[in-house]
Amino acid sequence: MRTDGQRRSDNFEDRGRGSGGGMGGGGLPGGVLFAILRRIGFRGILIVGVLGAIVWFGFPQFRAPILQLLGIGGGGGEVAQGEGTVCDSSTGATQACDFSRVILGSTEDVWGQQFQQGRLPRYNNQQPGAYQNPTLVVYSGGVATEGCGSASSDVGPFYCPGDRKLYVDPSFYEVMESRLRAPGDFAQAYVIAHEVGHHVQNLIGATQVQVQGESQNQTSVRVELQADCFAGVWGHTARATLAIDDADLREALNAAHAIGDDALGHQNESQFTHGSSAQRMAWFRRGFDSGDARQCDTFNVSASQL
Repeated sequence: MRTDGQRRSDNFEDRGRGSGGGMGGGGLPGGVLFAILRRIGFRGILIVGVLGAIVWFGFPQFRAPILQLLGIGGGGGEVAQGEGTVCDSSTGATQACDFSRVILGSTEDVWGQQFQQGRLPRYNNQQPGAYQNPTLVVYSGGVATEGCGSASSDVGPFYCPGDRKLYVDPSFYEVMESRLRAPGDFAQAYVIAHEVGHHVQNLIGATQVQVQGESQNQTSVRVELQADCFAGVWGHTARATLAIDDADLREALNAAHAIGDDALGHQNESQFTHGSSAQRMAWFRRGFDSGDARQCDTFNVSASQL
């Protein structure tokens, strides 16, 4: 695929290098604090209180860490911002960030057109308005979202419907190549397009659909397979602009296979949350071959048709 000369999206945010999970849960749990106080006794509480007052009033620079430890103030367990930038941390990171901005810009063009033409599945008689661009956030180590709490890089790329942002640690691209054995630039593009697919679902109300009689896991599979299909729709529409060829398609299908629930070692199908490798490949291919998001209605087919 070709990315040179393409538009770069401005809906991009670099949260900085070295950001980590921090306290994660918002300080010490109440039960732990109670156990500490019970152990040191009433006299200990008085001593701690006096020392605390000295530190609080005499050394104001320590107020924020104290509040963070106690889990009060400061937003309750936010992940600290990193220093510097993710994109400037290495040559590979710079290239990954630039590439991500190209793909995001392409998805903006494709979905803006799809929404304008009304070529979308419909749910609950909802009429989607104009496409609203999401923001792509790159981070390193851990990140605090504005609507979905905090997360570490271990969760992989994800979309937060609460703030309408995609979150990606660029190091995941290396994980795809080395651990998941899913190399290639179009494999990386598929990951971004999949998360954008979740944004599309959020805008059209698909994430609110619950298939009667199915478990939460089964509904989750439908959600993920539709996002795969939407990623395929993007690939179909952007094929000419980005010079996407058969080799690129194989990269995306290989990535879809690599992150199927069965390929990741899950054996109990009732516990699947993203779909099998075969399902993920099939729904991506369905979107890629048709270029029609209306063909991606995973909520109105039987379980055997997924």
